[in-house]
Order: sequence, then C-alpha cells, then structure tokens
Amino acid sequence: MTKNGIDVSEWQGDIDWSAVNTDFVIIRAGYGREASQKDKKFERNYAGAKSAGIPCGAYWYSYAMSEDEARREAAVCIEILKGKQFEYPIYFDVEEQKVFALGREKVSAIINAFLTELENAGYYAGLYMSSYFLTNYTTDYIKKRFTIWVANYDVDKPAYSGDYGMWQSGKGRVAGISGDTDVDECYLDYPQIIRDAGDNGFGSPSKRTFSPDNSADVKDLQLALITRGYDCGPADGIIGPRTTNAMFCALADMWLK
Repeated sequence: MTKNGIDVSEWQGDIDWSAVNTDFVIIRAGYGREASQKDKKFERNYAGAKSAGIPCGAYWYSYAMSEDEARREAAVCIEILKGKQFEYPIYFDVEEQKVFALGREKVSAIINAFLTELENAGYYAGLYMSSYFLTNYTTDYIKKRFTIWVANYDVDKPAYSGDYGMWQSGKGRVAGISGDTDVDECYLDYPQIIRDAGDNGFGSPSKRTFSPDNSADVKDLQLALITRGYDCGPADGIIGPRTTNAMFCALADMWLK
C-alpha cells in the first residue's frame, strides 16, 4: 500500500511536529564532509518526528568529487546518525552539476563508495536522484544494487523506467510547517524490511532457518531481493529461474565487495 510522506531540512524552519500528519518523513542529516555541516535542525527534527510517532529516514547531500571524498562524507554522516533508529533508508543525495560533469562511471563509483560505507556500518542505504540524472549518470549496477528514491515533479509518474521504492513528486503544504515542503510516495514496506534485517539501529535480525519449501520464507527473500534492486520476478513465494539468478547475483555482489 502506498504511503505518503515528506522530506525536510533546516529550510523548513522550526516545525511543529505535534501538528504534522504524515506517514513518514525523510530528514536531512547534513551535507559535505565536515561535522560542522550537520543540518542545523536535524536533532530537532529527529526528536520531533520520534515524539510524534512518525517513522523517519535520513539523507545526506553530497559534494563529493571522488571515491575518497565520498567515504569522508559517509564517515561524517555515520557519526551524526550514531545512536538513532530509522525506519526508512539513509539516502545519498546527488545533485551537483560539477559531479555529473565527471561522467557516468565516476559518478557511479562515488555513489557506490558512499553507500557501501553506510552498509558496512549497519545502515540500509539508498540513492536519491532526479529521473534524468539517474537514467543518464548511473550504471545499471548502481540502479539494481541500491534502493532508489527518484525525484520527478509535476508528472503522473517518473520518467525513470527502472525500479524505485520512493518518488519525490513535488511540493505541498503540511500542517505544522510554514511554507512548502517536498512530498513523497513510498511503495515498499521499509519499516518491516529494515527491522527484519536489523539495520538502522534496530540491532541484529532475528535468527530463523530458511526453508525453500516454505512459500512465506521464499516471498520474504524475494521482497528483500527486489528492494535491493535484483530482478527475481514477482514475489510469489516460488523459487524459479529468475529468483535463483537473483540469489546468485546478490551473493556475487557480496563476494566482490
């Protein structure tokens, strides 16, 4: 079922979270590679969303021009997120024209460097980009490897033809916030996926024995594969050729890290 949410930063000012009515919120944690670049309202927004019972994720705006700079940004982001729990992914926000000028391969290497650092630190990592740049400046590996939050305003659906879990569709007004804020639609049950994985501060996942004869187990596996960008067909609880291939691709990606 589609969830309707918002994303916010210091530019929304002091939000009255007790008045906000939304299914989820994605909060800017900061930008760049210095701890001083933490979003000025991040702590306030995180505490306010939690006190209002609103599930939240976070995003980090990037200026990284190399893989090393991306890892430095990731280290700062991880330090700022430490000790908090997020029901939605932690997204890498890539928008700078000078970064895109590096070309598809270098942009993709920067993205992979940042998001891999997040994953290694126990976070469920995703990529935020506009439809055009996502289509033209990322490799197929990136598109399939990480969960996607695509931006495309004032259209019936995003121009991006790949899989995505969330869509930033435009601007809107929300009670408790002065002025406009970005509005989003989410199509995946990230809170369940993230809790089951033990990511984003929710501790170790519960241990259970996977059974290929149990359709519920297989469906859970397929949903996890789909969320991470692997093509296993529909989540029908049946291990067919596409699911088998997706499992091997996922194992190969883990081995090649």
